[in-house]
Amino acid sequence: MAISHVTDQNFSAETSDGLVLVDFWAPWCGPCKMIAPVLEELDAEMGDKVAIKKLDVDDNPQTAANFGVMSIPTLLVFKNGEVVDKVVGFQPKDALAGVLQKHV
Repeated sequence: MAISHVTDQNFSAETSDGLVLVDFWAPWCGPCKMIAPVLEELDAEMGDKVAIKKLDVDDNPQTAANFGVMSIPTLLVFKNGEVVDKVVGFQPKDALAGVLQKHV
């Protein structure tokens, strides 16, 4: 699957079914740029088990506020619409894969 972008408007629909990793990010954020290729690799390896979505916090402040996102990147793992895990800051691929494997 490909990584897609979500907005305040479609967030609930995009995270309501299955396992979804949402990357709360912004274009000016250095660590967000560092984690982007890691997410691409995870998508290539685990895309059949987890959907990866990105939410630009500058363009979609309501959703970020709803989930108490105070620093970026923040990665929230949703399972059937419920938050089941949270990671803040840059993480290597193995660490993120381990977080996701707990919920597959």
